[in-house]
Amino acid sequence: MPATAGHVERRRVPDWARSEAFVVAVVFVAGLLFLRIFWDIPNGVIALGVVTGSLTSLIALGIALIWRANRILNFAAADLGGAPVALVGALILASGWNWWAAGAIGLLSAVVLGALVETLVIRRFFKAPRLILSVATIGIAQLLTGLAFEIPDWFDFRTAAEGSTIPPPFDVTVSIDPVQFGGSHVIAALVIPLVFVALALFLRMSRIGIAIRGSAERADRAATLGIPVKRLHTIVWVIAAVLAFLALFLRAGIVGLPIGVVLGPAILLRALAAAVVGRMERLTTIAVAAIGIGIIEESVVWHWGQTAYVDPVLFLVVMAALFLVPSGSGRRAGEDDVSTWRAAREVRPVPRELARLPEVRYGKWALGGAITLFVVTLPLWLSDADLNLASLIVIFGIVATSLVVLTGWAGQVSLGQMGFVGIGAAVGGVITDRAGWDLAFAIIIAGLAGAAAAVVVGLPALRRRGLTLAVLTLAFALMVSSWLLNRTFFGEFSDRNWLPGRRVERVPILGGIDVTTETQYFFLTLVALGIALLMVRGLRRSRTGRALIAIRENERGAEAVGIHARRTTLAAFGFSGFLAAYAGALFVHHQQAITANAFAPEQSLQVFAMVVIGGLGSVPGAILGAVYVRGAQWYFPLQWQFLATGAGLLLVLLVLPGGLGGALADLRDIVLRWVARRRGIVVPSLLADTRVDEPAPSLETSEERVEQIEELAGGVPERAP
Repeated sequence: MPATAGHVERRRVPDWARSEAFVVAVVFVAGLLFLRIFWDIPNGVIALGVVTGSLTSLIALGIALIWRANRILNFAAADLGGAPVALVGALILASGWNWWAAGAIGLLSAVVLGALVETLVIRRFFKAPRLILSVATIGIAQLLTGLAFEIPDWFDFRTAAEGSTIPPPFDVTVSIDPVQFGGSHVIAALVIPLVFVALALFLRMSRIGIAIRGSAERADRAATLGIPVKRLHTIVWVIAAVLAFLALFLRAGIVGLPIGVVLGPAILLRALAAAVVGRMERLTTIAVAAIGIGIIEESVVWHWGQTAYVDPVLFLVVMAALFLVPSGSGRRAGEDDVSTWRAAREVRPVPRELARLPEVRYGKWALGGAITLFVVTLPLWLSDADLNLASLIVIFGIVATSLVVLTGWAGQVSLGQMGFVGIGAAVGGVITDRAGWDLAFAIIIAGLAGAAAAVVVGLPALRRRGLTLAVLTLAFALMVSSWLLNRTFFGEFSDRNWLPGRRVERVPILGGIDVTTETQYFFLTLVALGIALLMVRGLRRSRTGRALIAIRENERGAEAVGIHARRTTLAAFGFSGFLAAYAGALFVHHQQAITANAFAPEQSLQVFAMVVIGGLGSVPGAILGAVYVRGAQWYFPLQWQFLATGAGLLLVLLVLPGGLGGALADLRDIVLRWVARRRGIVVPSLLADTRVDEPAPSLETSEERVEQIEELAGGVPERAP
C-alpha cells in the first residue's frame, strides 16, 4: 500500500528476525567476535570453553526435562550422576576394568538410579506443592553425595579415588594454541554431539518422546487421554540421570572424580541459567546458552588470570541474556511456569466466633508467656558457646522471615537470599569498624543497602517473570561470596579496601548499651527479631500486604481492580532485602568477622529449605524451620544430625507437607474445634470437612422468603401471557 499524506507506512519486522533462535544466534556470534577482537582470546581457549560448556549443557538439558515433566527445580541434577561415576572410577582405577566395560556398567547403574529416585521418592510427592518437591531434591542430592562418598570404600581405594582422573580409552593429543587437548577432551567432543542428536530424535520421532512432550504441556489432560504420565515421569528421570552420568563421566577424565562433593551452586547456576534462557522448553537454545557460558568462563580466566572474576561476569551475562532473549509470546512469560510454586499455605486467623472467648484469649496469652519465659531464661541454663549458637538461630530466623515476605507472600522464588545478608554484613561492619558509628545506625544503613541491592536484582525479574529471580539471586549470591567479599579484591590487600577489618568489635548500641557478652548480644538479637516481626506484621495487615497476596494468587485479577502489580512486587523485593541485610549487620557483629564462606550459595539453599520446612506462608513456621535446621546441625550429636539433612529432610516433607507452621495451625484448629463443640458454637471455617445436618425449610417458610425478596426488590414484573 503506497504511503499517503498523513500516513507513514510502518515497515514490519520479519518474523524470523524476532524469533528466539535468531536472537540467540546473533548474541552468540556477537559474543564470539567481542572475545576474539577486543580480548584477543585464542582459538584454543574458545575450543576449551565449548567442551566445558557442552558438559554443562547435558546437566542443563536434564534440568529442563525434569522441569517440563514435574514442574520442579531439580537441585540434584548433577548429583544423579555422582554415584554411577564413583562406581566407574572404582572399577577402572581399583579393579582394572576396561573403560568401555566400566562405562557400560555406569550407564546401567544411572538408569537404575534414575528409576529408583523417581519411584521411591519423587512419586511420593506427586500431589505435594512443587516447592516441597523441589526442596526434597536437596535431600536427594545429599543422599546421593553420601552414596558416592561410600562407594570407594567398597573397593578399598579411598585415598587413590580423591582427585583422581579417569584415563581415556585411547591416547591422543590435539593441539589448538595454546591448549593441549588429551584423549578425554577428544572423546567428550565426539560423544556430546551424538547425545544431542540422539536426544532430539528420541523426543521428536519416538512415541515415548512425543508422549513426554505432550504430557509436559498438560499432564492432567494427558492422563485423561490414557497416557501413563507417571511412567513417563520415570523415563524422564532416567534420561536426566543418564545425562548427568555422561556429563560427570566425561568431566572426570578432565578435572577428576567428583567424590564426596555436592555439585550444587557453581555447576547448578551455569546449568540453570542456560535452562532459564531457553525458558525450560527450547532445548537447542539451552544447549547453545550453556556452551556460550562455558566459552565466557574460560575466556575470563584466560584474560584476567583470576577465577574469582568469573562469577561477576557470569552475573552480568545472565542478566543481559535475560533482557535480550525474547520472553515468549501469547501468555506472560513464566506465568504458568511459576504458578505451581505459589503454593504457600495461608494460616487462617482465629475465627471471630471464638476469638473473644475467655479460654481462647487466656490460652493465647498463656502460650505466648510460656514461649517468652523459655526464651528469656535460656542464658540461665546454656553455656556461652551454646548461647552464641542460639543467637545465631535467632538471626537466621530474621533471614527466614525475609524470605517468607518475598517467596511466601509475593510468590517470587529467591535462591540467593544470603547474598543480601552478605551486603548487610559488609556495610554494617564498615560503618562500625571504620566510621565508629553506633550499632543502631549501622543496622539501619545496612538494611537500606540491602533493600537497594534487592530492587536492582529484582528489576529484571519483573520483566521476565518465571524463574528469573531464582537464577539472578543465585548468581548474585555467588558473586557476593566469591568476589565482593573477597579480601584479595576489596580487603587489606587491595587499593579498593571497603571491607571491615578482620575483627569487628561489638560496639555499644543506642549510645551506651553494652552488647559485648554473649548474654547481652542474645537479648539484642531477640529485640531485633521482635522489631522485624512487628514490621512484617504491619506489612501483612497493610494494603500492600493484602495486594501482595492478591498478586500471588491472580496477578491479572489484581491489576483489574487497580493494583499496580510491578510496583507492589518491587516493594516486596526492597522490604525483603532490608530484612536480610538487617540480619546481616547483626550477623557480622555476632561473628566479629566477615568470611565469604558464611554467605556462599549453599547457605542460601539451606535458608530456602528451612523456610519451606517451616511453612512458606507462615512467619512462626519459618522461625521454627530455622530452629529445626540450625538446631539439629549444631546441638544434635553427630549420629543424629541426619534429621536436618538427607533422609531426615525427606521424611519431614513427607509427613508435614504444609511445614511445621502448617502442623501448628492444624493443632490449633483441633483445639478450637474442641472449644467450639464444648460451647455449642458452629464455626463454618472450622467445619469445612464436617457434615452439619439442618432441617429442610418448610414450604411456608420458602414462600415467606420469596415474598420478602419480592418486597425488597419492589415487586416483580408480571409474566407475559
